[in-house]
Amino acid sequence: MDCRPGCGACCIAPSLSSPIPGMPSGKPGGIPCVQLLPDYRCALFGRPGRPAVCGNLRPAEEMCGATRAEALAFLTRLERATRPQ
Repeated sequence: MDCRPGCGACCIAPSLSSPIPGMPSGKPGGIPCVQLLPDYRCALFGRPGRPAVCGNLRPAEEMCGATRAEALAFLTRLERATRPQ
C-alpha cells in the first residue's frame, strides 16, 4: 500500500520521542511535525535527518483506513492506548 496523497495523519497523530530537525525534543501526539509541508508531504522524506521511526512506519489498510479522517482517528486511538502513564 502507498501513502494517501494529502493525508499526513502519521505526521500529526503520533508522538515522537526522537529528535526531528526543528523539534529537537520530538513532538507530542496531535501536533503536526514542523517538517509536514502544506500539501501534507514530509520535507525530510528520503533525507538522512528523517527519524528512523518515521522511515520504518509503513502504510497499512488498518492504519490508513479509507480516508484521512479514518487514519487520524485510528492513529489517535493508538497514541492514547500506548501513552505512558
